[in-house]
Amino acid sequence: MASNPHMELDPTYDHYDYPTTSPENKPGHPGHTTKEQDAAVHQLRMLLEKDGLKKNLDTLTLLRFLRARKFDVPLSKKMFEDCEKWRSTFGGGVDNLTRTFVYKEKPQIQAYYPQYYHKTDREGRPIYIESMGKIDLTAMRKITTDERMLQNLVVEYEKLADPRLPACSRKVGSLLETCCTIFDMKGVGLMKAPEVYGYLQSASGVSQNYYPERLGKLYIINAPWGFSSVFSVVKRFLDPVTVAKIHVLGSSYQKELFGQVPKENLPKALGGECSCPGGCELSDEGPWRDPQWTKPAAWEKDEIPATESHTGEGMPAGNGNGHGEQQVLDGQKAPAY
Repeated sequence: MASNPHMELDPTYDHYDYPTTSPENKPGHPGHTTKEQDAAVHQLRMLLEKDGLKKNLDTLTLLRFLRARKFDVPLSKKMFEDCEKWRSTFGGGVDNLTRTFVYKEKPQIQAYYPQYYHKTDREGRPIYIESMGKIDLTAMRKITTDERMLQNLVVEYEKLADPRLPACSRKVGSLLETCCTIFDMKGVGLMKAPEVYGYLQSASGVSQNYYPERLGKLYIINAPWGFSSVFSVVKRFLDPVTVAKIHVLGSSYQKELFGQVPKENLPKALGGECSCPGGCELSDEGPWRDPQWTKPAAWEKDEIPATESHTGEGMPAGNGNGHGEQQVLDGQKAPAY
C-alpha cells in the first residue's frame, strides 16, 4: 500500500499502488487536507458503513465526493448513495459491465463519432478527445443502440479511473485524478447542433452525478458561431466549479491549447504532430499501455462470465434504439455522468 505522510490512510479500504499526494496544493485535495476535512472523511465513511455500504469507501473516492459537495457530509452521503444505487443497476451493474462489455462496433462508430483517450497533457493527465462534426445518428443507430453508446461511455470512465489514471500517476510521481478533455466542434452546423448539444447535456449529467472531480480542463475548439449563446443554456445543468474548467475557443485555438497539450501528443487532425499507426483514435496510446507504468486494473482481478447483453450481441439490424437505459443522444438528461 502506498504511504502518504500528509494524509491518514485507512488500512481496511486504502490499498493504493500509486502516489496518493495531489500536485495541487489546495485544501481538500489528497495530501493537503485540513483536520476538519479528515474528520469529514471519517464521518462520511462511518455513516455509509452504518447504512450497510462497504464498497468504494477508500479515502480518495470519499474525498472526491466531499469536494463535489463542498465538504457537506449529508449532501456528500446522498450523492454517494445515489451513485452506488445507480452503479448496482446500470447495465446489469457497472462493475460487471466493465469486465464484460465488448464494444465490437467501435471502429464503425468512430467513423461517425470519434471518442478516444490519447496520450497526456503537460501535467501528465490523460487526454480525452471527441470530434462531433461527423455525428450521424441515423447511421449510428443502424450500427448500435443508444443504450450501448451510453454503456461504452460509462465503461470508459471506469477505465479512466483504473488503469489510466494510476498509470499516469506512477509516471508523474504524484496523484492525478482528472483528465484533459478536448471537444472538437468543427463541422457542427445548425442542422446538427440540437443533436450535439443534447449529447453534451446528457454526458455532463453522467459525469457530474456519478464521476465527480474527474474533469481537469475542457477545451471546446472550433466552436461555431452562436455556440456561446447555446452553451449559456447548457451551463444551467453544470456545477459552477465545472463551468470554471471549460474553455470555449474558436478556430484560432492552437496557442491556448498548445499551452496545455504538447504538439507531439496531439493528433494531426487537431493541428498536432502525432500520427499513430492505424489512427490515433483507435490507438489508446498512453502510459496505461506502457508496462513500466501500468498494472492490471482492480476490476480485472475478479472475472465474471460475460453475458449476452454485455458482450455486444443483439445489436440492431436496422434502427433498433436501446431500451432499459435512457437514450444518450436524444437531448434528454442521462441517468448518469
